[in-house]
Amino acid sequence: MNVSTTPSAAPSGSRITCSLSDGIADVRLDRPDKLNALSLAMLGDLRATARRLRREPGLRAVVISGNGRSFCAGLDLGAAARDPAAVARAFVPTPRGTNLFQEACWAWRRLPVPVIAAVHGHVLGAGVQIALAADLRLTAPDARWSVKEVERGLVPDMSGIRALTQLVGIETAKRLTFTAEEFTGADAGGLGLAGTVTDTPLDEAFALAARISERRPEAVAAAKRLFDRRWSSGDRRTFAAERWAQLKLLPGALKALQR
Repeated sequence: MNVSTTPSAAPSGSRITCSLSDGIADVRLDRPDKLNALSLAMLGDLRATARRLRREPGLRAVVISGNGRSFCAGLDLGAAARDPAAVARAFVPTPRGTNLFQEACWAWRRLPVPVIAAVHGHVLGAGVQIALAADLRLTAPDARWSVKEVERGLVPDMSGIRALTQLVGIETAKRLTFTAEEFTGADAGGLGLAGTVTDTPLDEAFALAARISERRPEAVAAAKRLFDRRWSSGDRRTFAAERWAQLKLLPGALKALQR
């Protein structure tokens, strides 16, 4: 991928990197020595990067991946335990209704462009939740997935319960959560947690992002918004939202056809 001279949207000195090229943001977890296990600082940087990208003109798609041998091996609980005051602060919800842990994932849902996760190696605990926060997921067949939190006496709290509810049936969500069992990327595809299983998830993620970037951005943004806001709403509300979105898009679409 050719990296443009556009300044990085990631905070300076971050373990999250971000570069922009042709409207596509390349966001990477960059703590390979720890299998990209998330520190509290990285959670803050994920949130900050998503917010900065939201203001990026010309943005068309985002690809999230991990440097090194893994996508993300979860939360670095050992490091977090050394600063309990910071953990307590991170739990305080904002007026948006999310705390730092949740916003590190859900901020990507708020972007008006598709977010694509390309995962490999370890996809554990918080790593699963970051992947599920993306709109689309491509996984290596031998990736090691696990909804890991219950193994450590916790629950999936980084928006994970909501994401699992949207993607799989309740029995599957409960089983994966209750057991913390490990499963492969191929299994994740079969379960519906990933849409594509491939030996080259990152390359295919960028190819997919490039195809999406060729579409009218207003239409893609409106479609993402409709799916996210109306997936579980009633028919009448969904139909009304469709109509309003289409009415806003129609003049531009007709004008383009007349060229």
